[in-house]
Amino acid sequence: MLTTARKRARKADVVAAIERMRLLQIDTIHVVARSPYLVLHSRLGHYQQAWLDEALEQGRIAETWAHEACFVPAADVALHRAWRLRRDGHWAHKHAARMDSEQREGMDALLARMRESGPVRASDFSREDKGASGWWSWKPEKRWLEALFARGEVMVTRRERFQRIYDLSERVLAKLHPAFDVAQESIDEVSLRRHFILDTVRALGITQSRWIADYFRLRPAVTDAELAPLVEEGRLLRVDVDGWGVPGYVHPDWRDELTRASKGLLRATRTALLSPFDPLVWDRARALGMFGFEYTIECYVPEAKRKFGYYVLPILHRGRLVGRLDAKAHRSTGEFEVKRFFLEPDVKATDAMLEDIAAAVAETAQWHGTPAVRLRQARPTHVAAPLRALLR
Repeated sequence: MLTTARKRARKADVVAAIERMRLLQIDTIHVVARSPYLVLHSRLGHYQQAWLDEALEQGRIAETWAHEACFVPAADVALHRAWRLRRDGHWAHKHAARMDSEQREGMDALLARMRESGPVRASDFSREDKGASGWWSWKPEKRWLEALFARGEVMVTRRERFQRIYDLSERVLAKLHPAFDVAQESIDEVSLRRHFILDTVRALGITQSRWIADYFRLRPAVTDAELAPLVEEGRLLRVDVDGWGVPGYVHPDWRDELTRASKGLLRATRTALLSPFDPLVWDRARALGMFGFEYTIECYVPEAKRKFGYYVLPILHRGRLVGRLDAKAHRSTGEFEVKRFFLEPDVKATDAMLEDIAAAVAETAQWHGTPAVRLRQARPTHVAAPLRALLR
């Protein structure tokens, strides 16, 4: 996220990006590109969205519950399956436990069908009543599939038009590359928690202890006292950060970057639009503490209470979160609509900044297949005219 990629993205870069982040959150909203595709675009630039789907089908990545529903590297699947029992407080696991208790016969019948006939989709099963939205309005087979997925009895073998195709876990695990490591499923809880802590710090780059647990939804919260042994062992680096008042932590893998940063030599040049579900911003406390950026994913907020819009994309500019925009991609007309554009109150727009932001918007729109960009409103209002000119 610091610099623009120098080379055109390749298929292997998709898996490599997920390996660096350790997970890629899945969300189905597609006002713009669906979140996982947009997160990858912010890091890779132009790439083919089909590469993510192919990586899943080929077993290079897998779906599991992690931060939320996520794609994770194939090498980590056993670790997430081992941690599954520690997620019993999550809504999906609570519902799965209830399904297992109350409707196990139906779940077993569904497993038997899959064993005999192969993978299934929720849409393979019909229902007569429409119902309201939510878990309990779903047709029984969909609830059973979700419960079996949360329990690890089925997995997603591939997606078609982003719809999950489920299969028995043993079949999906058999195609993982690298191969599924059964021994990792029995790793002890202390070692497993330490593993996720170290992965989180590596993925975040630099962090406070209080921001670590959210990444993999660890419980209880991570503390400085818990991290002290990892620092003593050299598995983490403890650093002082101006203005924090608490220790910062860096993974040793980033030692060279830390040295460059301490000398003022680490320069951010990338400008990109971020998904609302990007790991850079999904933790509101970290977004505020790291960037002074107050952010709420407002698609889940009633319209009357929204401050910025339905699907608001944060704007990363040279290491700062400088603004946000409410966007909608009109695929039928090829138009990328920026309903409202906002700069942060303390950000002073420069010609170079507006040029970079316009280029990032145009890049995203072009990649998305909606190259005609229309800007409707901007705050402050004086940036609207130069932005429109640049976007033309």
